[in-house]
Amino acid sequence: MVSSKERDTSLSVQTPEGIEFILFPAGFLIRACSYFIDLLIQFTFIFIATLFISTLIAMVGTWFWMLLLFGVNWFYHVFFEIFSKGQSPGKKILGLRVVRSDGSPINPGASFLRNLLRFADTFLFLYTIALLCMSLSRGFRRLGDWIADTLVVYTINSSPFSMRFDMSWLSKYETIAPLQNLSYEEKQTILMFARRYPLMSSARADEIARNYARILRAEDSGNSNYSDAEYLLGIARKLSGDKT
Repeated sequence: MVSSKERDTSLSVQTPEGIEFILFPAGFLIRACSYFIDLLIQFTFIFIATLFISTLIAMVGTWFWMLLLFGVNWFYHVFFEIFSKGQSPGKKILGLRVVRSDGSPINPGASFLRNLLRFADTFLFLYTIALLCMSLSRGFRRLGDWIADTLVVYTINSSPFSMRFDMSWLSKYETIAPLQNLSYEEKQTILMFARRYPLMSSARADEIARNYARILRAEDSGNSNYSDAEYLLGIARKLSGDKT
């Protein structure tokens, strides 16, 4: 069977105890949305703080306001990533989290390093460097993530896309038992496709499923009415334990 590594953006991670789980890195668009939500929160905080300390600023000079601006700009993300389990408010709203590349919680050193390089990623507010780095990285890592060895991933519970972990929706597809014996890797590939399916369009899903499905259904003429994606989803339903 053709490997899924070139087609699937999810990452398989194995803990030192040998437990394997899947991480789903977040792409550029949703990360940009969370970043702009955080920017809005930062500007709102600075505006309100400026109103309250305007008298103090008049007494000590504008350097106090510049110090406040510097502190919020440089330590906002570090603070929330350390004390809010890798989630700034923007990331929490959109169901994202910053973790180490092995899936473990981010530590203060990695958080500080990835945010220190945010200036390079967003140089002149063009975001060109960040976009290029994320495009060239399978885990959608910007420069700061590469250096700090971190990932921005979807969370399981709070993400609006958490339905990918709930396989009950497969019940609307006919259960298909594959005629060929599948290896462990092949079974995991099909289940991984099913988890990713809710995020794809039908055309994209069929495109990704085409190579896998046509190999499996070469000896199965009884299920020719299903699209390639539907065929794999039927097998995924069988593999997920649904015997009906």
